[in-house]
Amino acid sequence: MADAASRLTALAEDVLGAKLPVRLRAWDGSESGPAGGPVLIVRDRRALRRLLWKPGELGLARAWVSGEIDVEGDLYTVLDRLSGFIWERDEESRGALELVRDPRVRAAAGALLKLAGPFPPPKPPVEEMRGRSGASHSRRRDKQAISHHYDVGNDFYELVLGPSMVYSCAYWTDGGTLEEAQRDKLDLIARKLALKEGDRLLDVGCGWGSMAIHAAREYGARVVGVTLSREQAAFARKRIAEEGLTDRVEIRVQDYRDVPDGPYDAISSIGMAEHVGAVKYREYADTLYGLLKPGGRLLNHQISRRPEPDEERYRVDPFIDAYVFPDGELAPMGRTLTTLEDAGFEVRDVEAIREHYALTLRRWVANLEAEWDSAVRFTSPARARIWRLYMAASAVSFERNRIGVNQFLAVRTRAGGASGLPLRSRVWNESEGAQGR
Repeated sequence: MADAASRLTALAEDVLGAKLPVRLRAWDGSESGPAGGPVLIVRDRRALRRLLWKPGELGLARAWVSGEIDVEGDLYTVLDRLSGFIWERDEESRGALELVRDPRVRAAAGALLKLAGPFPPPKPPVEEMRGRSGASHSRRRDKQAISHHYDVGNDFYELVLGPSMVYSCAYWTDGGTLEEAQRDKLDLIARKLALKEGDRLLDVGCGWGSMAIHAAREYGARVVGVTLSREQAAFARKRIAEEGLTDRVEIRVQDYRDVPDGPYDAISSIGMAEHVGAVKYREYADTLYGLLKPGGRLLNHQISRRPEPDEERYRVDPFIDAYVFPDGELAPMGRTLTTLEDAGFEVRDVEAIREHYALTLRRWVANLEAEWDSAVRFTSPARARIWRLYMAASAVSFERNRIGVNQFLAVRTRAGGASGLPLRSRVWNESEGAQGR
């Protein structure tokens, strides 16, 4: 009988109709596939049982999180090769890790069953999000989702994100460190918003307080930051006290829909709108519009996805939904722009910074890998594996233009249509056009 690696390779190639682009090593020590590159390791037959019970991405994710599937060598190379092999074979097979619908998979199920060994299947890893309650994107359920993602320990996030504690795409200019690129991103946003001394800024989804601190310290703004994460809020308040900015910055554990004290001169929403959901996005835009005074500015920094030929086909990524961002959704850039306009905003500028996020994610992965033992100690081996895969796979997705990230600058115009913004677009990228200096 053929060894396990050869049998698995033959099954995969039969199902997918192409040669496996990476080498495979099975639990019995056998290997199959192209030599000289990274190796995909199936450490335990339990991984096959997970795939039989949950065919597709969720089964693979559970096996990865549990350590039953691993990679030897460069993880990015494996993800890049598999991305082209599976996700991007043609338009009809995008997202085709959910292979159970393919008749070739059903035909191969018997052979996989023999390889998988005794049942029942293993239980899902404890890190998987379960027991969600409430309607999708209700205040109660959003709080659960945010807590699942962010309340895993500030020490872990500090290790991954570095001293800047900014959990969104950095802005890279001429090399430099991650911290410098994150500072440049915060400053770019402040200049786009034309912040000046005394302006009231609402930072929606304020994270660990970095934007709030930058706006208050460098531009003299008075800032309210809102988050649903108690751990984030505690960390941000401590940083603000250490900076001596408690008279200028307030951090609240509060849903943005419950902010009672508008109007504001400006609103920053940086990497938060992905949590809103398609069914609530118009409410999100309406709420922010209502919180701004006439002439007030919004900077909406948001990950986007490519539009589907048939939007009914769009499904939330199973791995990210179960382990990273429960209930998170990505919208095409055009839909975001249209919704902002429908809410009354005039969209003045859109800047695509997709490649910047790939660079940022690779730095975060490097931080995690360099401090792996500490990351495991701060959380768990499974949580560290989740984050390594999530960030590396996201980097590849940005590089391959499967997803993007955009900054929308929008304004609530004054009566008569005046915007109060500079006549020339992109004046914030010129040193002489910086505001509040």
